[in-house]
Amino acid sequence: MRQSTFLAALLAPATLFLGVFFLGPLLIIAVFSLLTPGLYGGVEWSFYHQNYGRIFGWADGIMEIYEPVYLQILLRSLGFAALTVGLCLVICYPVAFWVARLPPRARLFCLFLVTLPFFSSLIVRLYAWLLILKPSGLLNQTLLATGLIQTPLEILYTQSAVVLGLVYVMVPFMFLPLYSAIDNLDRSMVEASMDLGANRVQTFTKVVLPQTLPGIIGGAVIVFIPSVGNFIVPDVLGGAKGLMVGNLVEQQFLSARNWPFGAALAMIVMGVVLATLLYASARARSAAHA
Repeated sequence: MRQSTFLAALLAPATLFLGVFFLGPLLIIAVFSLLTPGLYGGVEWSFYHQNYGRIFGWADGIMEIYEPVYLQILLRSLGFAALTVGLCLVICYPVAFWVARLPPRARLFCLFLVTLPFFSSLIVRLYAWLLILKPSGLLNQTLLATGLIQTPLEILYTQSAVVLGLVYVMVPFMFLPLYSAIDNLDRSMVEASMDLGANRVQTFTKVVLPQTLPGIIGGAVIVFIPSVGNFIVPDVLGGAKGLMVGNLVEQQFLSARNWPFGAALAMIVMGVVLATLLYASARARSAAHA
């Protein structure tokens, strides 16, 4: 009894904080998504489900019109996020193995380099990429000087620039869970697999991959969730061609002042996040029991 009371006392501040500053705003957004848009912004307190119909197709066609572009932007955001996860995994997985085999001091230095971007502003780093990718930027000037291209490449304000920016931002979030899983890899099982006649592919698929799967799942979740709702990278590097659902939510709240529609978009993103977490949790449990 005393132990449970002590545990409740320890958890009470965090529970209160999350309840007030996370669940409270989330509940407000959920309520706003089902209200009528105000004529000059804000909301009118009457039930209105057409905010979701405007996205998924059951708008009345009079007050609200179904526009496929919103669903296309949502699917584009999911595609960008999935592609970012895949590219980050391809980049970080072999590097994490290499770093895990380094001597302790070199390993710590590499981990410091991975976390170094966190010491500077994201906006500053993205504007540096803007200077690199623009037609007169460093990348094009270098390629022109070497003769590899004859005219500047149009990279900036494209979907490729958005994916490149997302990968750049999210690489540390993928690397750290992968490194933790690989660092805890049971090397004796790898050696035993090789001694028993398994080739490298069999050893990887039967021994290495199952042991590092929790790190892969964790890194994928950590990268996918903020990538879906990211609006800073598309805003700086993507322009109109790289518009994502996060930019759409920002526009509805700040420019269009259609708070209910912006809240509906935000709730859809939250639904995607929740589904991702539930799927990742189920996969992690099945991997743990395997």
